[in-house]
Amino acid sequence: MISLELINVGFDNTVNADRIVAVVSPDSAPIKRLMQSAKEQGRLLDVSQGRKTMSVIITDCDYVILSYYTPDRILKGER
Repeated sequence: MISLELINVGFDNTVNADRIVAVVSPDSAPIKRLMQSAKEQGRLLDVSQGRKTMSVIITDCDYVILSYYTPDRILKGER
């Protein structure tokens, strides 16, 4: 039996917890470059619903997800 733990990343959007590599703040220059690169390559998912991006989720399948939730809230795995 396969166990699938989904983490709420805001506004009823979920990510498989096993796929998350890192949850970081969007403030540093390297993360901003990563976000721009992902956008250009079509690998950026913005689930912030137009609100300020509080965290950037990096997955093992090279997708970058922008969330309104803070990194602490995401890492706690609140549903």
